[in-house]
This record gives sequence, C-alpha cells and structure tokens, in this order.
Amino acid sequence: METNEQTNPNEATQTPINPVVDVAWLDEELGKLNEAPSFDGPKLPALQFEENKISEFDIDFSEPFKKWDDEVNGVTKAIIPCRRGSVDCLWWLNLKNPIYKDVIRKGREGCTHFKVLQTGNKKSTKYNLVED
Repeated sequence: METNEQTNPNEATQTPINPVVDVAWLDEELGKLNEAPSFDGPKLPALQFEENKISEFDIDFSEPFKKWDDEVNGVTKAIIPCRRGSVDCLWWLNLKNPIYKDVIRKGREGCTHFKVLQTGNKKSTKYNLVED
C-alpha cells in the first residue's frame, strides 16, 4: 500500500534538542553570578564629561574611595563621590589613569574643587587637570 505523504528526509536523523539536560553547570553558573562583585554604594548617576570641554566639580575625600574590579576588561576603578552643582554623582576612574594620582595628590593638599578637560573617548580617554 502506497501513501501520498511526503516525509522530510532529515526527520529520521534529527534528535530532540536537550533530551536530557545536565543542569549542574547551570547551577554552578548561577552561583558565580550571585558571587559576582556588585556595587553596594549609593545609586548615583555617573559623572559625565564632554570631549574638549572643561568640567567643574567637587570631590568628597571624607572616606576612602570604593573600588570596582572589572574582571572582564582587567581594570580596577575608583568610585569617586562628586558633586557637580547641586547634583551628587560618581566618577568611575581607572586607577591606571594618570589623573588618578593627580587627584589623590591634590586631595592630600586639601583641594576639593577640580576643573578637568577630557580629550578622546572610550579607551583613548585622557583627562587633564586645569589649573587656575
């Protein structure tokens, strides 16, 4: 007896997706996500700069800056509490950026008001302190 049904030639070789899933690795991955570093400080906006424009703000040196380890990019950032005008914000600054050392030195001298000029953007971002 013949049938008029056409069959997909791939049907016989197809196997179901995830017939038996070993979820152990998923549990492990969830555990890693729960252990991932998270910022537990105030949820404030990031300090924004405009390329080739001077930004003025004050830095709060009253306590040590929190640090953020970005394991994906292999950098550690200082989370610097700032105030621009009446807005509190955070400056997420790579510790290897040369201006970080300048900021620390100026803070040690008692300076809290800063003028900074940003040049470049993304990985080529450079900050320069502007002296009066």
